[in-house]
Amino acid sequence: MGLFSKEKLVVGLDIGSHAIKLVELSLHKDKYRIDKLGIAPLPPGAVVDGAIMEHAQVVDVIKELFKSKKVKTKNVAISLSGPSVVVKVLHVPLMTEEELEEQVTLEAEQHVPFDLDEVNLDFHILRDDVVDAEGEAMMAVLLVAAKLDILEARTAVVKDAGLNPVVMDVDVFAIENMYEINYDVSPEEITALVNVGASYVNINILADGGSAFTRDVLIGGNRYIEVLKQELSLSDEDAAATMNGIPVDAVQPGAADMILESVNGEVTTEVTRSFDFFRSAMVGEEMEEIKKVVLSGGGAQIAGLAQMLSNQLGIEVEFADPFRQMDLADKDYTPEALAELAPLAAIGVGLATRMVGDR
Repeated sequence: MGLFSKEKLVVGLDIGSHAIKLVELSLHKDKYRIDKLGIAPLPPGAVVDGAIMEHAQVVDVIKELFKSKKVKTKNVAISLSGPSVVVKVLHVPLMTEEELEEQVTLEAEQHVPFDLDEVNLDFHILRDDVVDAEGEAMMAVLLVAAKLDILEARTAVVKDAGLNPVVMDVDVFAIENMYEINYDVSPEEITALVNVGASYVNINILADGGSAFTRDVLIGGNRYIEVLKQELSLSDEDAAATMNGIPVDAVQPGAADMILESVNGEVTTEVTRSFDFFRSAMVGEEMEEIKKVVLSGGGAQIAGLAQMLSNQLGIEVEFADPFRQMDLADKDYTPEALAELAPLAAIGVGLATRMVGDR
């Protein structure tokens, strides 16, 4: 199964560490409509840092989610992130696709830290009109390698839920899809998409109309919960509620403020470091500075995080709205309820824009 790839839309199924999100869209006069939207919590430990630990439990949650939302479509798109996925932009001389397949394998041997027998390799030509400093025609090629065991575990839970996993994507690219269908993308402007999930912060920096740099950082909502539990002796449930700004009896008003600020600092440091990696990789390139950060994910609205990122980076930070250019048909949600779910839906929406036949 390829990691990239239009005839029929699929259901976007975002299997996170704490919950599974379902999005089904349809196209009407070139505008997307939200037909089905659902979210179901996972039992603790069922998925850990993106790895399926309790196969049967995850299958049951997927089945119940599809049943409760009365979703009849069987074709789904799922995605991966974290250290099991390697993403690299290669610049190689202009060549045929057959030659490129051989070249990608050679490049993978240098850039992929796994035995190539243990991964699924795929590539996508980003541009074939690049000219290097010597005037030689070059191609920009996106290489993606995914660990087979992680990939197969994801597809297995989907199949055992009675569904067809027809598209396998990568979280950072699903977020990019969401952004491109909802926002005016200017090739001249560099934008950073930052998704704060439970286990990972996914970063995708867009330049020249496409992805120029990606990174998954092992920090996210789980880190906040871990520190809140440790410092305030809270249960998982109370720590998660406190992280999300929901009052709980076990926490005095203001008691968690310094803790949240401390972890916000950890996340901000990792995002700042990633932006520095991007700048160092672009040395010698004619690149503008990052103009905007678009924040998504369940951790996006943690108190003080967006403001700290903006202050530290000196860049405008705004919250992503995955439903910005969409109509609502799912009668289970009011526009207000939809707005509350928006931060969680970025990956699911991006996946739901994929189609049967996509690679």
